[in-house]
Amino acid sequence: MIRAENIVRSFGEGDLKITVLKGVNLEIKTGEFVAIIGPSGAGKSTLLYQMSLLDRPTDGHVFIDNINTSHLSDVEKTELRLLKLGYVFQDYALLPELDALENVALPMIMAGMTKEDAFKKAEQALLRLSLLDKKHNLPSQLSGGQQQRVSIARAIAHDPAILFADEPTANLDSTSADPVMDAFLDLHRDGQTIIMITHEEEYAKKAERIIILKDGVIVSDQKIKK
Repeated sequence: MIRAENIVRSFGEGDLKITVLKGVNLEIKTGEFVAIIGPSGAGKSTLLYQMSLLDRPTDGHVFIDNINTSHLSDVEKTELRLLKLGYVFQDYALLPELDALENVALPMIMAGMTKEDAFKKAEQALLRLSLLDKKHNLPSQLSGGQQQRVSIARAIAHDPAILFADEPTANLDSTSADPVMDAFLDLHRDGQTIIMITHEEEYAKKAERIIILKDGVIVSDQKIKK
């Protein structure tokens, strides 16, 4: 489903140049649930941003569904992100003036879907996350865990090929985080490909594969025995 070849990402120039990723090679198959962990500054989120097309590597190539994304224009990358990729961030990234249903539907409407179809898919996604009864609540009327589950509903409503999650439980206590992780596990059981960045080992172990990143390189890549 996704392949990273010799990914290098540097920032700055000259004496101020910092290389965060140092030739990362990684392949993730369709339907895998992969957790990427490592110490602060290891390059975890930077790697996620390269694979999810939210940033451009300094060197190397990212293949999604056998498409070399290095050869795509910015417009083509945007289309690929809208149609094939889903994103969950630690700060939820919900629009405060829109209710849960509108937040979930908005990206699909922006991608060209009719409002009727977008709201129908948004309701289905909220139902899947056990939040349909909160569809008319504003983000301020939801708990942190509920807001994160709305953001997951938004990410999966258009049936993305890959779901990227960057520290999805970082701002949550265990009571709120556990239902969020349960949602990821349900999606995985249904065949969703998930790549999750986390610093919490207990949640990483819920994935089927753990990749450890340190100083910009992969130091471990193991399947988890269940």
